[in-house]
Amino acid sequence: MIDVKKIKEMFPIYKENPQLTYLDSCATSLKPQRVIDKMNEYYTHYGVNIHRGVYQLSYKASDEYDIARNKVAKFIRAEFEEVIFTRNASEALNLVALIYGERYLQEGDVVITSELEHHSSV
Repeated sequence: MIDVKKIKEMFPIYKENPQLTYLDSCATSLKPQRVIDKMNEYYTHYGVNIHRGVYQLSYKASDEYDIARNKVAKFIRAEFEEVIFTRNASEALNLVALIYGERYLQEGDVVITSELEHHSSV
């Protein structure tokens, strides 16, 4: 059984808002403390572009990015090359729609969605 209390303890926002029920993660997801700490480390110590620079900070940022990507790949049992990071759900859905649409949809095809869909997938 999932221990919701234990999970909530990982998120600092719940310390000040213990009754919070957050259902808008497609727009902005809440972050556990370890994510906040890692983001702070990145922005404080090596917040530069990845896979572009030929200097030490860029190498460090690239290594950390690839480590995270590899951890996600292992967690979801995917290949490293199959994992991409996007800014948010909207960007991810738009990428999938664009790639799928270019490959499979033809002029005159109709895509039907419900009003329950996230607005970025329409």
